[in-house]
Amino acid sequence: MAETNGYMRFFPYEEPYENQREAMDRIYNTFTRGQDVLFEGACGTGKTLSSLVPALEYAREEDKTVVITTNVHQQMRQFVADARAITREEPIRAVVFRGKGSMCHIDVGFEECQVLRDNTYEVVDAESDLAELEDRQEELLEASQEGDERAAEARSAVMDELEQVQERVESLEENNTCEYYYNNLVGDNDEFYSWLYDDVRTPDDIYDYAEEQQLCGYELLKDGMEGVDLVVCNYHHLLDPMIREQFFRWLDRDPEDVITIFDEAHNVEDTAREHATRTLTENTLDSALDELQDSDDARAEPAYNVISAFRAALEETYEDNLGFGDREQVGDNWEDLSIANEGKRDDLTLNFLQQYTGKGIDTELELAVHLGKELDEEYEEAYKNGESTTRQECQTLQAARFVQSFMDESAELGQYPVVSVRRDEATEEVYGRAELYTCIPREVTEELFDEVYATVLMSATLRPFDVISDVLGLEDPAEIAYGLQFPEENRRTFAVETPALFSSERDDLDTQEAIAGVLRDAVEFTAGNTLLFFPSYAEAERYYDRLGREFGGDATLYMDEPGTSVEDLRQRFVADDDAALFTSLWGTLAEGVSFDGDEARTVVVVGVPYPHLNDRMEAVQEAYDRTFADRSGRDSGWEYAVEIPTIRKTRQALGRVIRSPDDFGVRVLVDKRYTEAGQREMGKYSVRDTFPPEERGEMLDVQAEKLKFAMLNFYSDKQAWTGDPPTP
Repeated sequence: MAETNGYMRFFPYEEPYENQREAMDRIYNTFTRGQDVLFEGACGTGKTLSSLVPALEYAREEDKTVVITTNVHQQMRQFVADARAITREEPIRAVVFRGKGSMCHIDVGFEECQVLRDNTYEVVDAESDLAELEDRQEELLEASQEGDERAAEARSAVMDELEQVQERVESLEENNTCEYYYNNLVGDNDEFYSWLYDDVRTPDDIYDYAEEQQLCGYELLKDGMEGVDLVVCNYHHLLDPMIREQFFRWLDRDPEDVITIFDEAHNVEDTAREHATRTLTENTLDSALDELQDSDDARAEPAYNVISAFRAALEETYEDNLGFGDREQVGDNWEDLSIANEGKRDDLTLNFLQQYTGKGIDTELELAVHLGKELDEEYEEAYKNGESTTRQECQTLQAARFVQSFMDESAELGQYPVVSVRRDEATEEVYGRAELYTCIPREVTEELFDEVYATVLMSATLRPFDVISDVLGLEDPAEIAYGLQFPEENRRTFAVETPALFSSERDDLDTQEAIAGVLRDAVEFTAGNTLLFFPSYAEAERYYDRLGREFGGDATLYMDEPGTSVEDLRQRFVADDDAALFTSLWGTLAEGVSFDGDEARTVVVVGVPYPHLNDRMEAVQEAYDRTFADRSGRDSGWEYAVEIPTIRKTRQALGRVIRSPDDFGVRVLVDKRYTEAGQREMGKYSVRDTFPPEERGEMLDVQAEKLKFAMLNFYSDKQAWTGDPPTP
């Protein structure tokens, strides 16, 4: 193995964790081969520095830039802290990048900003020309006064040009411009960049500094990204293809000169799918039709014809699919309606073809797109010239492009057409949305991983590696995995043999009584706070209400309700010392939030919390089945789309406690499907085999009535009780 200790100059602390040096060495060597890395490491592995340190070393040697990204705010703060620690050991130029919307001082959208930026640049450019001409005419005036006749003639020509440029400046100043960006262009920004690279500055730091100086910090940051060693950013800077292209341009880097590191990479699948999905609402269609009615262009009539047919088809589709009484139940969140058909096109496409009566869908859509582009240019020019106070977006262009994509791609493998409805809060009217949902995320990620130099995907819950490779489109990545590094005697993982909580069994009174008894014991025999995760908020609320009646005032129970501040709830919970927090495994507390030490001692996962198996999920399963069919005959769709993501979420929830070498606690899985007995008796319904081998090895089967004794023994050994322990 190559000698790679040079990377230690970027390691900011005294000594690496156990396995951390090995991980850094292995990752560095994969970079020398241009190979991607799948890196699973439990809490305590030091994943961030294990990836970042060798990446910085290899990038320094080979003149590349490292981009580290996450979709979790807490991790973003940790990246900044690590980068600051690194700069104190080995100077690096690092920037933390965030979207324009959160850094704009005048709160305008992307399109408006682009126009303002262009206008402002034109003003500054014209003023510069004006200043040069004024200096030139002063020189010529002085020369002519000394008797230089040619200078007098030249000055006359310059004066004519000066008058024209003056008129141009006055005309441009009537346009919409941005004062903050103007100050960027006319000032000396060396002081800003000296400040920026003196430390690792957050976007909030940059915003505050720029606001004080009346500068546009976002544009200064973009201009200052060239030649940096490290960029910290959000997922969308890499997963959105259009943003990624601009982002690499700001870096002044070709993709092959970029090393990317994705943290919490088990989330990449869903995020990539979101970035690939396209939507079109009924409101946008209505706005497009209004726009076309106001146009006297000859293309407006065929464009109106095809877009109005799609608008009518959308309304017909959701009206036909709303059953008796369904309209009254529609709320203010989008609700999907089933429009798929076995062996033929979806209902929306069929209704559109029936509604359309023109001379050719493709022809009229092409005319609509061309007209939309011209209208969009007119709107930009109007805003640029100050004729409009906002940069209007062309609804015709949006509608026509979506309908084109829908007709061309909705029958392709991995594309799933959807119609949804919601109720408008202002008008109380129900309206619809068409959507082209992308089932296979590798359609977004594969191109990214192919074009950058190398990628590290890291998470505490990536395995099985072959599945994540298939789903995201990685070719022969290196695989690194480290289990929990903290002392095994500081934790217990119990699999409790309660009835399997299938969705059909959740209302069974005997099942409820058995589970409530386990939860009662888990809360009572925890030396401190207990976290309880359920398959849904409804199930969490069911047992919150039930235990609330049984405990009375003996323990403080908290319910994580949708729409409430999670951070406020967490703060109240951790301030307590004998509390239980009830939440959904699919909520925000299941990952990215730590409960250190006394903040929570026991975590309980109730049931196997499969997601709601709606039409979208079935479409993903079908697409995965057809794309990743395994020669062994295993059910790739169910395994890839449902079971493995669910167990990843379960493992994330279990990882909320035991966050340091001295920490201790209990993890409880409440459902027969987690047990060895379930593995023997329930066949394919058992999920125990989906956990990694070392985690299965720590699971101890326990009968429901024996859990309290097992927990009492563990916490007594740890001398965790502040008073007398409860009596079994």
